[in-house]
Amino acid sequence: MAICLVEYKVNEENIVLKQLNCPNSIVDLSSPQVMGILNVTPDSFSDGGKFAHFDHALEQVERMIAAGATIIDIGGESTRPGAKDVSENDELERVIPVLKAIKQKFDVVVSIDTSKASVMKAAIENGADIINDVRALQNEGCLAVLANSDVPICLMHMQGLPRTMQNEPTYSNVVDDIILFFEQRINACVDAGITKERLILDPGFGFGKTLAQNFHLLANLSAFEKLNCPILAGISRKSMIGNLLNRDVEQRLAGSLSTAIVAVQQGAKIIRVHDVEETVDAIKILKAVADNQ
Repeated sequence: MAICLVEYKVNEENIVLKQLNCPNSIVDLSSPQVMGILNVTPDSFSDGGKFAHFDHALEQVERMIAAGATIIDIGGESTRPGAKDVSENDELERVIPVLKAIKQKFDVVVSIDTSKASVMKAAIENGADIINDVRALQNEGCLAVLANSDVPICLMHMQGLPRTMQNEPTYSNVVDDIILFFEQRINACVDAGITKERLILDPGFGFGKTLAQNFHLLANLSAFEKLNCPILAGISRKSMIGNLLNRDVEQRLAGSLSTAIVAVQQGAKIIRVHDVEETVDAIKILKAVADNQ
């Protein structure tokens, strides 16, 4: 079984540096890393059905790795606003064969985007390196499955459920409320036997947030550094870009790159995207500027 741990080191300024340690590779999170999205669903908001075919999925993985992705995130259930639930068997049939093929063919860290305990367990048994859960291990059995493993977990914030999450989301203060949510979920994980060192946090752009709340969250993303966990930002092609710029999904590249750059500047360590090559290029430019200041 592939095991992937988040290692923490503290430097003289008490700044936490992170890296993902996998059996055959290390992903250094002291520099931002790009996570390539692989949706093997027929109804994803961005590329629904495009990579549901097995061979097409593997071809896309090969392209994303060549473009610079260090993590591949496989999703077998759409979590777009209004999305319908997917059965356990359907999700397993979509995800596990692709996961096994990727681990056999490529040397890359693989994340599984799921909220089902049974899918998490099967994925870990078949070599998944990270579990990425939009429900932050709140579903029945999820905490126990992860407590019995050593893989890192990305906990995402979502107000409500995909079918209803965009129906008038309300916060006292979106940043403070999400920080409180993460503090509660971190405590729940630790109480279940999952060490904090294994946790990655995703504030959940577009998941139960208004347009203004999403951009307030992006502008204040650095506030989450106080939690001392790596931050993942997933904004690629989302409606917050389309609604602001009046752009269809296929016209959101410029907006996606802009938000990725801002997220990196705000301290995000993993950027989850559809357009890997362009995002890698943008981060390289940003790093070159930072290195020459």
